[in-house]
Amino acid sequence: MRTIKFHKSECGVDILLNVLRGNDVKVNYLKTEMYNADFFEILLFKKAKGTLILNQQKITINDDTIVFISPFQKRQWNLEPDGLDFTILVFQEDFLNDFFSDKFFTYRLLYFYQLNFPLSISIDKADLEKACSLLTEIKGELLEPKPDSVHIIRSLLYYLLQKFNREYANRFDLSLEKAENNYAYQFKQLLELHITEKQRIDDYVSLLGISRITINSAVKKQFNVTATHLLKQRLLFEIKNYLIHSGKNVSEIADELHFSEPSHLMRFFKMQTGMTTTEFLADYQNDTFS
Repeated sequence: MRTIKFHKSECGVDILLNVLRGNDVKVNYLKTEMYNADFFEILLFKKAKGTLILNQQKITINDDTIVFISPFQKRQWNLEPDGLDFTILVFQEDFLNDFFSDKFFTYRLLYFYQLNFPLSISIDKADLEKACSLLTEIKGELLEPKPDSVHIIRSLLYYLLQKFNREYANRFDLSLEKAENNYAYQFKQLLELHITEKQRIDDYVSLLGISRITINSAVKKQFNVTATHLLKQRLLFEIKNYLIHSGKNVSEIADELHFSEPSHLMRFFKMQTGMTTTEFLADYQNDTFS
């Protein structure tokens, strides 16, 4: 599978962020191959019709739609070319965390690394136009930088990302309450880094240096689920990813994910989904290509 790498723009501001106009990159989004990328994307569609397979979700793309894509999420576009009008904000994770001096910044945004809720929202046309206007302003600062351009970009970007976060939270009735500590975000980050080799809560308790009660309380307060649920959900997603994209059989996947026996993986999968791995793949393929 092809992985697209982030390339620094030729803009005068040396930051790992860019605003792309749809007309300049449209051809890439009309290809139907499955691929991933090593950066975040927020796509704002003024005019569009089609579908997107993203992170095992099938998303309908219509006018006034925003799509949120995290690094290395596998995606496959099927967009109609006529009238397609969109703008894209792209950036790398380390850049954003450093830019705002917060190493968990991307984990605080509800629409990134999201497994429970959709990875897109529809938005009021006027609000979408305003967001696109702000992105155009950021693009202007990138193309014709001034001594204070970085500060302007930082303020506009922060405003946009938080506005999207508020809209996303309101849409899905999620909490915007500020956490008392970073344990829940640290746990979520560690899951992204270690899920292939660590599948017990005690592994993460040890990495964090806190008690099971503390991590469970933090996760419950921030995400309204238990830490065990979040871990199982992330592990299940990883298994599905292997089943769909790796070409490996269940025995090989069990070995990759450090299950002691393939039967343990199959039992876990059946308990979480109510389906066998074979039934899941058949359902996925029918839904994807229907």
